[in-house]
Amino acid sequence: MLIDRLSDELRLDPQRVGVVVVDHGSRREESNALLHDVAALFQRVSGMPIVEPAHMELAEPSIAAAFAKCVERGAETVVVFPYFLSPGRHWSQDIPRLAAEAAANHPGVRYQVTSPLGLHELMAEVMGKRIAQCLHRSLGEGDACDLCRPSGGCVMRSGR
Repeated sequence: MLIDRLSDELRLDPQRVGVVVVDHGSRREESNALLHDVAALFQRVSGMPIVEPAHMELAEPSIAAAFAKCVERGAETVVVFPYFLSPGRHWSQDIPRLAAEAAANHPGVRYQVTSPLGLHELMAEVMGKRIAQCLHRSLGEGDACDLCRPSGGCVMRSGR
């Protein structure tokens, strides 16, 4: 669990570390709502007491608002985690700039922008589970997942 690693390995007080989970932001409310679920899941699984969702653009809360909320909740260190699959301009330029602007309003608070999700064996495991679930659904043997339930679920199609 992350909370244990912070205190045991890094000698950080988990009560003083905030995590901002950032996605791009969307005009689709269901996409933005998913990030709130991701942040809540991360908080539950990691044991971290201060976790806030943020959108880089197009939706609220912004990185600045989530950063400020972490500080209000007692964070002295804020970790900004880009919930992106791969590195790109948003990760290397936009999010660091927005995090720096947010941090400027909170003198003395340390912050770091981490790497995005990237390549990890657990990602392949998640992909395999999603593929199996969707195939089961499209073949009439399972329930739709939370993502496709509103549209009726996965559908097997054939080419012309």
